[in-house]
Amino acid sequence: MDKFFNMDNKFFNFMGRLADLCLLNIIFVICCIPVVTIGASLTALHYVTLKMVRNEESYIVRSFFKSFKQNFKQATIINIIMLLLGGLLYLDLNIVNQMKNTMGHILFVIFIVFIIVYVMVFTYLYPSLAKFYNTIRQTFLNALLMSILHLPYTVLMVLISAVPFAILVVPNAAIQSILLFIFIFMGFSLIAFVNGHFLVKIFDNYIKNEPDENTDQESSSDTPAVL
Repeated sequence: MDKFFNMDNKFFNFMGRLADLCLLNIIFVICCIPVVTIGASLTALHYVTLKMVRNEESYIVRSFFKSFKQNFKQATIINIIMLLLGGLLYLDLNIVNQMKNTMGHILFVIFIVFIIVYVMVFTYLYPSLAKFYNTIRQTFLNALLMSILHLPYTVLMVLISAVPFAILVVPNAAIQSILLFIFIFMGFSLIAFVNGHFLVKIFDNYIKNEPDENTDQESSSDTPAVL
């Protein structure tokens, strides 16, 4: 009985982790509302979840907003670039989709490839910004190269990130409602946390120097990663 009420047992650790993910998810969603802050919010989300995977996180809210503030400029520029590219791909795909000739089919396949590359880069972009200090150009390049070099992990993380879309096609309304409820309260943070287990393994390959024990673990980024 004493083991059950021990705050260090697996049950309380698990519930504590769920509470942290719920809190992180709520902060993330609120900070995404202005739209222009989505990039900084995604970076801060991954910054916290990467630390959670390593059991290094201390204060969820403080860590989130520290990363949000420190990476705001780069994350916002990256977010604008990604929004523009995403919008351009969407418009081009719609135009090409209306072309019923052979050239239209060829262009359609080409733009589908571009969209796949876009999603692959997106998967690594904000976690890389959260983990490493680099220029915007180098961050994009690293995200592209990592997504190719670690293709099995990339495919797995993309599939995990696509799980929320699967909720929409669940035939049972009751189950769909439960899944939507769970996603609203912890969906984004849970996906980032699960993917964080793969990202930690990948990023460890590019960390040149281990941080000194006396350095501040709350720093926004580690060493530069140049692939």
